[in-house]
Amino acid sequence: MLIKLAVSGYRSLRDIVLPLDRLNLITGANGAGKSSLYKAISLLAAAAQGRAVSALALEGGLDSTLWAGPESISRAMKSGEVAIQGLVRKNPVSLKLGFASEDFGYAIDLGLPLPDQRSMFTHDPEIKTEVVWAGETLRPGNTLTLRKGPSVTAVAGRGKKKFVSTNLAPFESMMLHAANPSDTPELLELRERMRAWRFYDNLRTDRGAPARAAQVGTRTPVLADDGADLAAALQTILEIGDAQGLGEAIDDAFPGSRVDVHAHDALFEVSLSQIGLLRPLRAAELSDGTLRYMLLVAALLTPRPPSLMVLNEPETSLHTDLLAPLARLIVRASTRSQIIVVTHARLLVDSLQQEGAKRFVLKKQLGETVIEEAEYVRWEWLSR
Repeated sequence: MLIKLAVSGYRSLRDIVLPLDRLNLITGANGAGKSSLYKAISLLAAAAQGRAVSALALEGGLDSTLWAGPESISRAMKSGEVAIQGLVRKNPVSLKLGFASEDFGYAIDLGLPLPDQRSMFTHDPEIKTEVVWAGETLRPGNTLTLRKGPSVTAVAGRGKKKFVSTNLAPFESMMLHAANPSDTPELLELRERMRAWRFYDNLRTDRGAPARAAQVGTRTPVLADDGADLAAALQTILEIGDAQGLGEAIDDAFPGSRVDVHAHDALFEVSLSQIGLLRPLRAAELSDGTLRYMLLVAALLTPRPPSLMVLNEPETSLHTDLLAPLARLIVRASTRSQIIVVTHARLLVDSLQQEGAKRFVLKKQLGETVIEEAEYVRWEWLSR
């Protein structure tokens, strides 16, 4: 389980640390920074796949994702005695992401490249440092794998250091190019764990959504991020997962209803049977809210639960009557995975808080995202 999540220099997240629990709620007004926090977590996952640089490029490059305010905000600026102004920069431009789990921690620092007239990729960010450590807080004595510039060093028994790589390119992560079971087993373990993290914020329910049409079905323990393989995912749950939980989740939202999966040759299609109807409704006939709830059921009841699952505004298209059943479904999933829910649906927030979810309320303060009533959490970044 992740114990801490830290972001520095990303959009409105100038410097923020969240002490996470098993079930977490991220709330706040529009523009408070909820989406930025969601994207920051997904950037961490991208680092484990060697895609951090390309993921930032898709957002417009490092220049457009960096904190746009001053490096530091003085007390006089906060009180309004003086106007917000840029001061002389003391530290290099950087975007830092990191987390600490129950056993290991990881952090990455991305910065601007040096001018190079020989290359056209002058706007690509560079990975300046990466580090893996043991325990909650980074200290010199608990570093396990360290990357600075092109060099990656592993700390073996009795503090002995070994160079794992000395020629890593600035766009290559040590997660991808220095993880091996003999020299860096902790790095390898973290990489595979992070690669299994799941993010759901684009479950399609529009008229052309793939989930509404019959699709080729194979065993699907993990629902696709757009929900295209819904029928196969539901059938996989029925065969090797929590079939009883699936039935209860559907009945909780639509009393007396039942989900069925039909196979025509290799094509799978889902339908919903409801009391009072003479025939089941095919996926193409379902309302957006009904289909979205079924997609969330397939995601949350996965037979292969990840260590972390992040849901971004799962309440989209759902009627308020479905929010309490959704909350119960999320609570059920949190017994097998750590869950982060980004939402502004009051009923969903209240229902999850009643079940013990930890709530973080984000707000803007002089353009910076801060946490209301934030508790102090110690966090140390690696210096370049």
